[in-house]
Amino acid sequence: MFTAPHLYLYLLLLALSGQRPAMDLTRGTQQPPNVVLIFMDDMGYGDIGVFGAKDIPTPNMDGIAADGVQLTNFYAAQPVCSASRAALLTGCYPNRIGIHNALMPNSPVGINPEEETLAELMQAKGYRTGIFGKWHLGDAIEFLPTRHGFDEYFGIPYSNDMWPLHPQQGPVFDFPPLPLYEQEQVIDTLTDQTTLTMALTQKSVAFIERNKARPFFLYVPHPQPHVPLYVSDRFKGKSGRGLYGDVIMELDWSVGEILKALERSGLSDNTIVMVTSDNGPWLSYGNHAGSAGELREGKGTNWEGGVREPFVMKYPAGIKAGQLIDQPVMAIDILPTLVQACGLALPGKKIDGNSIWPLLSGNTSEAPERPYFYYYRVNELQAVRLGEWKLLLPHRYRSMKGQPPGGDGLPGEYTHFEVKQPELYRLSDDPAESQDLADAYPEKVSELLALAEAMRQELGDALTGAEGKARREPGRVD
Repeated sequence: MFTAPHLYLYLLLLALSGQRPAMDLTRGTQQPPNVVLIFMDDMGYGDIGVFGAKDIPTPNMDGIAADGVQLTNFYAAQPVCSASRAALLTGCYPNRIGIHNALMPNSPVGINPEEETLAELMQAKGYRTGIFGKWHLGDAIEFLPTRHGFDEYFGIPYSNDMWPLHPQQGPVFDFPPLPLYEQEQVIDTLTDQTTLTMALTQKSVAFIERNKARPFFLYVPHPQPHVPLYVSDRFKGKSGRGLYGDVIMELDWSVGEILKALERSGLSDNTIVMVTSDNGPWLSYGNHAGSAGELREGKGTNWEGGVREPFVMKYPAGIKAGQLIDQPVMAIDILPTLVQACGLALPGKKIDGNSIWPLLSGNTSEAPERPYFYYYRVNELQAVRLGEWKLLLPHRYRSMKGQPPGGDGLPGEYTHFEVKQPELYRLSDDPAESQDLADAYPEKVSELLALAEAMRQELGDALTGAEGKARREPGRVD
């Protein structure tokens, strides 16, 4: 129990730091923070106001940045759905745990039950856990979120375009009906997604209200703004960027409704709220795609536009308002960061992420520099970043450069280019990756190539034939 002098000193120090206590001082017991993790699908770096959007009002996401922190160099672990989500929930590079690309309906693989998800770590600490949205880590019953740490599930098992209304159904795809799940039961078959964002928001708000007396982890992986785009009548025609902008406005509204529910329940101060995206914009869809801002390329590439994502976070009881952090951070760091912030135990198996909690909470102004590795497809190591430097390794990538974009829900055709030799970019000066500095800084190229080779020994690389010694198997069903 605090004595009066100690209590006075504690509150004075918090006041000077701009933080508020996350502790119940009347009982002297630490109250673990609630966690709300909102994960958009295909939202680009330039799609919200604080990251440069001028034609889409996003006051709620902008407000989170004002009340907390904005990470300007936050990365998805891969520029594709399933792999990105696997990294977020396990703290591992997705190829370490055998998850590649975007899993299709009736996939024989999914997340291995031996992997510990963030939800399972939360459950072990007494948290109530809920997911409302898109799962995409396997649709067999063994892979559903209720088998991997979530007490409650309402949503779809994979991407919202994996349905019979896909524009390429027949010539390219043969998708079954799109199921809507509640727990482990299919309760509907979706033929119209107009009200889905609202339904997920209502479920999220109800989850907060039901669990306000206990710690909870709320995961809201919205299916939007992944194509096909759907928006309710309330937001149709309201933005300055057509249907895509309308969808972002509704998603921002959803964020606002969740924030209001926290406020009504008296939980705002002691709740960590994070908002980010799984990968960059799907540029082949033209006016139905988002914007990467000044960044190069989009989804399906390891250029900055494919993997650098908007990220905003607030936690009034634990972090100062108005922070702008430029240090590189990746989605693999979210799990260990929340483990430290919430007093959880780390998974038993090796993970790749590191906690950035000391950086967020102000205990340090600069965390140690560490490399990040960019994989894609089936275990192709395509790039490595260290500090301000990024090395693109030889590989083939897709682009809409010189190609007519798609539009109104129909995709355009990609062309393909090759990185034929390592290319070096200084991202602090050149986020658009427009000036290759490999010839000017050969020692930096050598340093990053050595890091890449060490990672090939660890996790392999299909482009060089390296197998890797530390890859784990995904879950499998017959």
